[in-house]
Amino acid sequence: MLTLYHAPKSRSSSILVLLDELGILDKIEIRRVTIPRQDGSGGRDPANPHPEGKVPYLVNGADHVRERGAIMLYLTDMFPEAGLGPLPGDPGRGQYLSWLSWYQGVLEPVAILNFFKIEHPALEATFRDYDTVIQRLDEVLGKQSWLLGDRLSAADLLIASPFLFFGEGMPRTAAIDEWARRIQSRPSMARAAGIDG
Repeated sequence: MLTLYHAPKSRSSSILVLLDELGILDKIEIRRVTIPRQDGSGGRDPANPHPEGKVPYLVNGADHVRERGAIMLYLTDMFPEAGLGPLPGDPGRGQYLSWLSWYQGVLEPVAILNFFKIEHPALEATFRDYDTVIQRLDEVLGKQSWLLGDRLSAADLLIASPFLFFGEGMPRTAAIDEWARRIQSRPSMARAAGIDG
């Protein structure tokens, strides 16, 4: 059985949404663990096998997966019936992989740097600046409903997560805001929030 190590109201909450969208909540054991929080509360949980004590962490027998993009790819490949991630050979697979990697390698670092007002030309040359990141999303979402066109994918759930979590703290265009609202209004979001408590 799959086991997800999860801390409520954390990065792993987006994995709960994906599990619901995939229709596999009954096929996975969710183990709540504590993590260190930004406000100083919490702490590393000895019951969490993640090598750095973080979440989410997915265990499938002897196989272990960390990092949200990797977990989402793993699960959408394992449960393709929901159509939330193009499989190898499918049109859109390259875009899907690119968006998952773009989140972890570009959006999240840039959003954190922007939030803490950390600027340096080397950082902007490496990751891009916040306005460029927003422009990239806007040019796609201004033309289509979802990152892959006319269908929701796990990439939408991943990339929308900081816009949903930080709200107004993540400035955005109207097209990005409408996309984030479409995701926020999905029943899976409410069910995941219910699991989080």
